[in-house]
Amino acid sequence: MAETRLIALAGNPNVGKSTVFNALTGMRQHTGNWPGKTVAAARGVCRIDGEELKLLDVPGAYSLRARSAEEEAAMEAVCFRQAQAVIVVCDACCLERNLHLVYQVMEITSRVVVCVNLMDEAEKRGTRVDIQELSRRLGVPAVGTCARAGKGLEELLRAARRVMEEPPRPRRAKYPKPIEDAAGRLAAQLADPLHGCVPARYAALRLMENDPCFRREIVRRAVLGASAEAAILAARRESGMTAEEIAAQLTAGIYRAAEKTCAFAVRSPAGMDEKRLRADRLLTGWAGVPVMLLLLALIFFITLKGANWPSAWLAAGFAELEGLLAGGLEAVGAPPFLRALLTEGVFRTLAQVVAVMLPPMAIFFPLFTLLEDSGYLPRVAFTLDRMFEKCHACGKQALTMCMGFGCNAVGVTGCRIIDSPRERLIAMLTNSLVPCNGRFPTLFAMMALFFSGGGLGGTAASVGMLVGLAALSVGMTLLCSWLLSKTLLRGVPSSFTLELPPYRMPQIGRVAVRSVLDRTLFVLGRAAAVAAPAGLVIYLLAHVEAGGQTLLSHLTGFLDPLGRLMGLDGVILAGFLLGFPANEIVLPLILMAYTAGSSLQETANLSALGAILRAHGWTALTALNLTLFSLFHFPCSTTVLTLRRETGSGKWTLAGCLLPTALGFLLCVLTHGLFGS
Repeated sequence: MAETRLIALAGNPNVGKSTVFNALTGMRQHTGNWPGKTVAAARGVCRIDGEELKLLDVPGAYSLRARSAEEEAAMEAVCFRQAQAVIVVCDACCLERNLHLVYQVMEITSRVVVCVNLMDEAEKRGTRVDIQELSRRLGVPAVGTCARAGKGLEELLRAARRVMEEPPRPRRAKYPKPIEDAAGRLAAQLADPLHGCVPARYAALRLMENDPCFRREIVRRAVLGASAEAAILAARRESGMTAEEIAAQLTAGIYRAAEKTCAFAVRSPAGMDEKRLRADRLLTGWAGVPVMLLLLALIFFITLKGANWPSAWLAAGFAELEGLLAGGLEAVGAPPFLRALLTEGVFRTLAQVVAVMLPPMAIFFPLFTLLEDSGYLPRVAFTLDRMFEKCHACGKQALTMCMGFGCNAVGVTGCRIIDSPRERLIAMLTNSLVPCNGRFPTLFAMMALFFSGGGLGGTAASVGMLVGLAALSVGMTLLCSWLLSKTLLRGVPSSFTLELPPYRMPQIGRVAVRSVLDRTLFVLGRAAAVAAPAGLVIYLLAHVEAGGQTLLSHLTGFLDPLGRLMGLDGVILAGFLLGFPANEIVLPLILMAYTAGSSLQETANLSALGAILRAHGWTALTALNLTLFSLFHFPCSTTVLTLRRETGSGKWTLAGCLLPTALGFLLCVLTHGLFGS
């Protein structure tokens, strides 16, 4: 049986490469609108004319001269994976920039197909790409596609099959004669030691320019002894240039080739980017921060307003299910204690988490993804980059911080887009300083009851206060990032390439499906996995007695002195401690303890909730301290597990828990000392 042939799918970020991959394989693959979103190669299988082909989705990269983890992975995949063909996906709207990667790949193999994607967007902007002329100039097949509509994909696969049958004849841009001559002589000496892993002439050029990532791969895969090292130094001396000068000449040669090709193959109207430039001057200039805050306020308002009735509907539905579950357990003869444990403990806790957590996430994540799909989020990173740079952190942290407003676990995972390990760790440790959607119900209830006087999610004042709290959390994120960069994680901020992609009309249907499946259900599943056993523990604490008091009463009494120091009480601290599985159950836990109940209590009736809280001595200062501690306290169990997996270190996971907790404790003690009686 013939072995399935492999096609590598390469391309710059934001050219629709993952969309092409999805369309060809039918697999889901997230298509982020910022560089470095795809940090690992995905695999899939596609079919054309009855033949099955393997497809490798190479991480998005601007160059095979690796300057980031993504580009290093792309270099390794294209140079050393021995794919039978390489499809390089390009954006028809900015073809010249994308051709830089095409020419680099063509120096390795001629089994290349250029996929000119987003042809529909180019036509709307008045850009015309002559596919036949492009193919003739490059010497490899070029195919125009619109992956989102599925146009041109079959022709693309057929072109890839055709080039597989051809002998590989690498093509290269023209370089200065001294470099060409020296590289030719060096290639003759390298041919045998390289064992055919890459073309000898390509390896000679890369070794002459002293690319560290390429050299490391070559050393790992081929035996380059002292004679080869001496030959590399001799070739560099023969060219009369330093390694840096050779690298500059190689880059300039590719730039010239790409510019010349596009001069014949692309026609663009004058002033086509003027509208985009005007929008960028607005969104990344003086209006950048106000627009960002207004959009954040709008998303919060829609999320909090829109989540009310679905939460109530889910709560009512789960109440019905709880009754059915209790009846079913009684019918099978389950003991009363077991029935109560499973229904009032495990099921009710799980239901409370789902009812409160699912509707805001199902609204917030699609809205956030629409901003991502439209091309706005990279402009947020650009706007905030200067602030993070002053903190010796990375501007990409702005993106992961925004993701934390939806879920801190997702924000921590998103820190993979940051190349520097030091800056990535700073971003992960500080992500919990922004409130996730699980904290919004508690925050909004406090504002509605003690500050704004409005109903749950019903007043503009409440939304304004929530935006203020969000601004406070961003400020604390910047401050803690600066402190970490000056103490535990000293270092100089690294540079990074941030592309501002063209504005695009978001695909609303695909965004909704992707955000629900990839984010909402993923996070909800993790939360539910820890909420169910937490319900069992909470129920036992509320029922098991020792010395005439429940274990829950003992716990609240033990924590009460510390709570009073913070302007809170032991019940509130116990609520946060037992709410470790999910922030959504903190307020129900507090209410359960105050009412001496045996299970979680609903919090939908604000007037009743306010009466209970005030009866137990709550004031506006208590609500303020609870709000501050809700903003800054240890992350939920899902985020802690994610921190442990992403850092691979128990020490840094503990630091990620202690940092926000210490900040919240200090703020509460400070406000209580200043304003307490």
